[in-house]
Amino acid sequence: MATPRMTQTFKLLPELFGDGGMADVFSAESTVSAWLRVEAALARAQADAGVLTESDAEAIAGACVLTNIDLERLWREAVNVGYPILPLVRMIAAALPEGPNGRVHYGATTQDIMDSALSLQMGEALDRLLVLLGEFGDALSRLVEEHAGTVIAARTHAQQAVPTTFGAKIAVLLAEVTRQRERLRAAARTVRIVSLFGAGGTSAALGAQAATVRKGMALRLGLRTTDVPWHVARDGVVEFGVACAGVTATAARFAREVVDLSRTEVAEVREAGGHHRGASSTMPQKANPIGCEAIIGMSGTAGALSSALFRAMEAGHERAAGEWQVEWYVVPQLAELGAGALATAAQVAGGLRVFPQAMRDNLEAEGGLIMAEAYMMRLAPALGRERAHDLVYEAAGRARAERRTLAETLRELATPGDAAVLGELSITPDSYLGDVEAICTAALAAWRKEGVDGE
Repeated sequence: MATPRMTQTFKLLPELFGDGGMADVFSAESTVSAWLRVEAALARAQADAGVLTESDAEAIAGACVLTNIDLERLWREAVNVGYPILPLVRMIAAALPEGPNGRVHYGATTQDIMDSALSLQMGEALDRLLVLLGEFGDALSRLVEEHAGTVIAARTHAQQAVPTTFGAKIAVLLAEVTRQRERLRAAARTVRIVSLFGAGGTSAALGAQAATVRKGMALRLGLRTTDVPWHVARDGVVEFGVACAGVTATAARFAREVVDLSRTEVAEVREAGGHHRGASSTMPQKANPIGCEAIIGMSGTAGALSSALFRAMEAGHERAAGEWQVEWYVVPQLAELGAGALATAAQVAGGLRVFPQAMRDNLEAEGGLIMAEAYMMRLAPALGRERAHDLVYEAAGRARAERRTLAETLRELATPGDAAVLGELSITPDSYLGDVEAICTAALAAWRKEGVDGE
């Protein structure tokens, strides 16, 4: 039998970029305290239903405190049992006099206590993620407002496509964050559910009072009740994990955008500066996008970890035989990664340096080829879309090969009739921005409305 380790493996990524608030939610002390809180709520609910006397219940609840638990002993004995609740219950009972000491954990099973406590922790974790997501979204909304009219190249397949604005680009991300907030809130409702169904999920040990006790226990814990056991139905836990992985992926999409736009050859944005921030030990000129790199690393890890929860859903019969243990490791890690990614993303977005002139300069990187669609659409009503496309396509190819401007090569290739349609060939990026203003307005309105409605 393995000997439990009293020290934790050092994890560099959350140590540098993690969120202290989330670390507290899943700390050893918080986890044991959640188990104790559930045991206390169980005793009091049983007293309300007449299963225990009021005095016994209060004595039990009074003994469900962390100071009565020897954590080192708890982990040592849990290795032998395989689960921590039996030694926990024994320590609670040892702090009680004769009578109530034999009524601790009455009618419950280990997984009832641990799952109800996990529901509390997942709910608290989602509340924390919502706070962090709100800070990220607020930082993005400020970028949308400030740069609604800052013209930049839209890029498709990593190449310049048509003009847009930096605000409109970030508005798409803000809308995604808004949807993620809805998902987190939905997950928070899903996971806050009590478990009290006994050994095989039938509630036989509590008899006729089972539903009453379960409802009372849920009420005391701030959880929903249910009449159907979920010992092996882990879809709610998966929803939690997917929500955590999802917000890290959204944060990573933002981070990837910043990394790409801060490349030396692009230089349109940059993370906040500072003495030695992002510095290299050997290249003095470097200012690496370290916040974004951490976010991308956390997202990649969270995505891989979340897939393990689908294996936990394979649990058979009325109790898992190993699948449940997947959650013990994965759930806290996903919460930690989600919180770290969001906290870091909020910091990056809040301090992001934006360079509008570089964005303007890059619009001319290929001699105005970014305006090819605009020219085609000006010609299409008179020439037909296909002929207009072919004319601009040929002009673009010549402009790229000869390193000339699109306007010049179009003028050479155009017939007199085409030239009349084109006018003076003076289509500018600012004149071909479509609905960018409406996009920014809609994204901002949705973020603010969803924030108010969700309060």
